[in-house]
Amino acid sequence: MAVGNDSSVTQFILLGLTQQPELQLPLFFIFLGIYVVTVMGNMGLIILIGLKPHLHTPMYYFLFNLSFIDLCYSSVIMPRMLIGFVKQNTISYEECMAQLCFFSFFVIDECCILTSMAYDRYVAICKPLLYKAIMSHQVCLMLMAGTYAMGFVGAMAHTGCMLRLTFCDGNIINHYMCDIPPLLQLSCTSTYVNELVVFIVVGINVIMPSLTITISYILIVSNILRIRSTEGRSKAFSTCSSHIVTVSLFFGASAFMYLKPSPAGSLDQDKVSTVFYTIVGPMMNPFIYSLRNKDVKIALSKTFKKRVFS
Repeated sequence: MAVGNDSSVTQFILLGLTQQPELQLPLFFIFLGIYVVTVMGNMGLIILIGLKPHLHTPMYYFLFNLSFIDLCYSSVIMPRMLIGFVKQNTISYEECMAQLCFFSFFVIDECCILTSMAYDRYVAICKPLLYKAIMSHQVCLMLMAGTYAMGFVGAMAHTGCMLRLTFCDGNIINHYMCDIPPLLQLSCTSTYVNELVVFIVVGINVIMPSLTITISYILIVSNILRIRSTEGRSKAFSTCSSHIVTVSLFFGASAFMYLKPSPAGSLDQDKVSTVFYTIVGPMMNPFIYSLRNKDVKIALSKTFKKRVFS
């Protein structure tokens, strides 16, 4: 263990997803493939929305930012995770705190933007005649500014509280990234303030968005049930189901990890639940929100044909 003059840890060892040697290489290629798909899917969606003027609407504005956030926080985690499959993954104290800060920032951003997308769908379905007035360019900018502001405040709170701790009992993190629960287990000073901040910040960014999304969908469903057209109801429910699946995956996994009691030996379960919202979610979101969308399919088709026949 590398220590400084004050007997505090200056570097950590990330154990990774599993310690079974026979699984390391297969998992490396599996998660490398997932990362490549994640980068290509989200970058493709970002470029497509940016190039196509008919996609410059509030719905696709939020999709653009969702893809950007997914791309960023996946890139904060995945490279380090891949290193852990092929060799011992050592990370300095400063890099660890930086990873924790950026991870917290983008995860909170994801919570807020999913909430904004639910509100956008509520306005589109329940108040279609007022949609352009309510979801104006200024309102969309304010929602995104609030999203990134919440992420910044939450990241500073988590990182600031972590920087006050001293790590002198060990430097082996039973995880594939520098996350809050495994770091708290290594601290040799009181973690009461950190745990309180986790419940406050995570509670605000999970419970409040969950309530907002739930209320939005209660109103959406009640409005959909009043639609006389079977085709109209089916289309509306299809749009809602995609968002609900993503929200359930993300908020369910994050709430399970951060808002439950943390008994000893639970970190392996934490690692599995973290995979769902840090790795699987960013990979699936481009497919859930774009490939099932008629406008995006048309834009992709036109772009492909233009490149092939030009």
